[in-house]
Amino acid sequence: MNTFQIEGRQLDRKSVVAGTSLYHKAHPTSSLVPGVLNLVGAAFDGTACFRKGASAGPLGIREVSEDIETYSPYQDSDLEEISPFYDLGDLALVRTGDADADWSELKGSFNDLTASMDGTVRILALGGEHSVSYFFIEKYLSLFPDLVLLHLDAHADLRDGYQGYRYSHASVIRRCLDHFGPMHRLAQFGIRSGTREEFAWMRKEGTLYGDLLDFINYMVKIPADRPVYLTLDLDFFDPAFMPGTGTPEAGGEDFHSFIEIVRVLRAKRVVGADVVELAPAIDPTGNSGVFAAKVVREIILAFHGENGHVR
Repeated sequence: MNTFQIEGRQLDRKSVVAGTSLYHKAHPTSSLVPGVLNLVGAAFDGTACFRKGASAGPLGIREVSEDIETYSPYQDSDLEEISPFYDLGDLALVRTGDADADWSELKGSFNDLTASMDGTVRILALGGEHSVSYFFIEKYLSLFPDLVLLHLDAHADLRDGYQGYRYSHASVIRRCLDHFGPMHRLAQFGIRSGTREEFAWMRKEGTLYGDLLDFINYMVKIPADRPVYLTLDLDFFDPAFMPGTGTPEAGGEDFHSFIEIVRVLRAKRVVGADVVELAPAIDPTGNSGVFAAKVVREIILAFHGENGHVR
């Protein structure tokens, strides 16, 4: 087993630490299971630049999932009827208070977990703030040279770095682009905040979709056998519906717009996804946690498509 140093002590590093709860109907596992969906938490918010609290997101989603229906009327599908899916708990992290060190340690845990991972493994990551998505997206980009990355977010996340962090949650898509090959594609929807330079780049490269119908039409045209990865920052939604996030932006989408996207997604070959930036404590009503848990339910079901099995 790998070891690492912290404050002069040498410690064994486990890749994951099982949580006190699992996402509802998920089976526990300590390693990635091929051919099925695996949930993995990344409880980190070290680069959050406004309001912290997203480190509690994975646990918040799992706990609330016990209290929502397993059946989705939007997809006419039920968590109890699909093929088994698994929850590994959270990536192991011994927090030092240094965001760069903690991020690197979390990346090490991810690397340990996925060292022998192949393209048959499906992962849905639960954040944490958006910088953790880099681990998962980078891995799937390396496995699939023609991956389509769908980015739902309020923010462009295309800065080269932010507040001293190269791997900031404000830079996650920029860092993923470092690993793009000639056949990789990026499509972004919901973006309504960023620098002039970020918007100029998106318009020039044709990655930005300002209209839901245009984005849906783009998704429809993705070949059914082409691998797709979805990264969803919950501030994609209007803060009237999702106040419990670190960097809310007025003017976002609602749940019904998301469902329109999911209905197309479930006919595609979804190989990976992440849902990030829930900060439960920011919303004392608890509504944001319920909202996020239902978003995760819909994505789990979309992974399994019409026949109840991942592709």
